[in-house]
Order: sequence, then C-alpha cells, then structure tokens
Amino acid sequence: MLQSQILKQIERRLRRESLPINFEFWNGKALRLSDSPSVTVSVRSAKGLSSLVRPTLGKFARNYVEQHIDLTGGAREIIRLGESLCEASSRIAKKNGFSLNWLRHTRSADRHAISYHYDVSNEFYALWLDRRRVYSCAYFRRPDDSLDLAQEQKLEHICRKLALTENERFLDIGCGWGGLILWAAERHGVRAEGITLSRNQYEYVQGRIRARGLEGRCRVRLLDYRDLPETEPFDKIASVGMFEHVGRKNLPAYFGKINRLLRPGGLVLNHGITLAAVGSVELGSDIGDFIDRYVFPGGELAHVSAVTEEMSRQKLECWDVECLRPHYAKTLWHWVDRLEARQDEARSMVGEDRFRIWRIYMAGSAYAFERGWLSVFQVLAAKPQENGAVSYPLTREHVYER
Repeated sequence: MLQSQILKQIERRLRRESLPINFEFWNGKALRLSDSPSVTVSVRSAKGLSSLVRPTLGKFARNYVEQHIDLTGGAREIIRLGESLCEASSRIAKKNGFSLNWLRHTRSADRHAISYHYDVSNEFYALWLDRRRVYSCAYFRRPDDSLDLAQEQKLEHICRKLALTENERFLDIGCGWGGLILWAAERHGVRAEGITLSRNQYEYVQGRIRARGLEGRCRVRLLDYRDLPETEPFDKIASVGMFEHVGRKNLPAYFGKINRLLRPGGLVLNHGITLAAVGSVELGSDIGDFIDRYVFPGGELAHVSAVTEEMSRQKLECWDVECLRPHYAKTLWHWVDRLEARQDEARSMVGEDRFRIWRIYMAGSAYAFERGWLSVFQVLAAKPQENGAVSYPLTREHVYER
C-alpha cells in the first residue's frame, strides 16, 4: 500500500515536469512519461523507490552506485535530467560550490586516501585517459582537438609558463603517471623529479623512466610532500591536481613548504580545482558525503582568492592567474565517453560498483564545470630574491608562440 502511494506521488510530480524519461519498477509496473525517452530509470528495490520521493543529486548517485536503480542512456542526458529531478540540489549547488569534509589529513590518512583513489588499476585508468595518462584538466587550443593532443598542449603550457630551461631542477608534487616530468625532461632538458603517494603510479613511472632511457635526468619518489628534504632547492615547481588533497587548514604549511623548496627567484605553478563562489563551503552535505565516501576521501576545495591570499602569506608573489573551467568540462566529457565506450572491459577490471562510481562522478563533475559550480585555475607565483628580482619575460608571448 505504501509503495503504491509513493508511486502515485512520484507520477503526479513527474508528469508536471514533462521530462523525456521513463521508469520501470522491480514489481513489473512502469511509468511512461515519454514516447522517445532519453533516459530510462529501472528501480530495482523499495529503497531505490523511496529515493525518488525527494530526490537529491547525492541520493541519486548513491542509489545508482549501490545498484538500487539502473540508468539507461548517455551520461550527458542522465546528468541533465538528474538535475531536473533534483531542483533543490541544483539551487544548493549554485549557491555554495563544491567541497568535501574529511579533515584529518595526517600522513597516514592522506596515504590511505590517495591509495583508495589511484591504486585501483593502472590498466583501468589507461582505458579512458590519454596515451600519456594525464589525470588532470587538458588544454584545448581548438574545440575539436583530440584528448591526446590537448593533454600534450597542457604539459607544454605548464612548461612554458614556468619558462623551463636546460639543467634546471624541476619538481612535480603529485606527479601521477609521470606525464609532466617525462615531458619536461625530454622536451626542455630539465632534471625532473616527481613525488607521489600511490604505489601503482610510482612503479609505473619508474618503468617509463627506464624504458625511455631517462635515468640520469628523471626520477620518481614514493614520498609525502611534507617529508621532501629542503637541502637542495629547486628552480621550478609544479603542483597539478594535488592541492585539492591537502586540506584547507594545511594550505599555509603546503605553500610554506613550497617556498622553502624553491631557490630565490624560482617559480611555482599551482593547478587545481576551486570553489566557484567566495565564502562557499560545500555543495550540500548530500553530495559532499557521496564524493567523500566513494571517490575522493579527504578532498577539500578553496576559492581561488583563498589560494592567492595564502600563497602571498607564504611569500610567493602571484604573477599570473588563468581560469581553465571550460577546458575541464571538455576533458571530463572525453573521459566519460571513453569510459562508456569500453565499459565491458572496465567492469571486468574493477567491478560494477567502481565502474558506476567513476561514470557518475566524472559525468557529474563535467556538468558542474559547465554550469560554473566548480572552476579550475593555474596560478603562477615567484619567490623573489632579496632585492626583489625575478627573472621572467616581460610579456606572455613565450607561452603562446607556436
């Protein structure tokens, strides 16, 4: 009786919305709202049904991952219609931005969080990343650039912003699968070092360094940034997609460490996801809880103004700030399309739950960047010498010349 009442309540509400979506229920009942639906929601349990009474984006995602509901249709349409079903969550998102809530950030907690997300399977990530396995926002010079080209353009964009020159000591904090340090060593002749907390990434990068004959010019270390020795300073430092894992309360220590690792006159580029609104805290505890539980344990975001303020407090002078928000939306949709194209292989590698987590998380993130709920910035900063000098070109022509 209760389930029948819930079905009637859902039907009355959804018929007012006129959405191209149909529902099928585990008991054989169906709700046909469209003759040509973009999405079909298959409700597999009573719990899945109850989640539709007052749907939220986080509840929708959790029930999909836990297989109380199935979703048939393309990821773009699923996310778009999901927002239409969850208007309250949409209003929260536009107001507050995107944040997560695990605040411990001890060395062991951070190591566990990184391992949870990245030590899934190198082969799984290879299914949908570009050929260099760059797991961060690409850089599209043209709308139809391939993902492989756009990621190489991003690597070069970073190297040019840092004005890398031969034999400089270059550090990549959170080096992933080594794309940036390998590119910088081969294309710019630097002595590159990368650090990561992921054993899978560490072992993979070691193999790539050996395979490319770069042992004398490139190395990777399994190391927390807080434990990196400060005895020999670096000329240039990059941190790409890393500071989201640091924690807001640790930003002073993080940028302070970077300051101590840089030689006077050196440069640092911080590339990371940021909140969209000043003073924003979270995208509703509902969404934050989903991502903290299933995707990025311990991740936290800040507004770009907080990033530049804290860098300045740690005596890192900001020289250039660039927003890459539309680039990350395009990158994520590339990842989603590539994952969906090889979903059978993905399921066999990591299982149904993991496949669903990554699919719904990346599609939702792409939509969030498109809507402006999230952003991503590259902030270039310098550590001036005692007399204030920083050796850097007077214009940005060196970044954009072909």
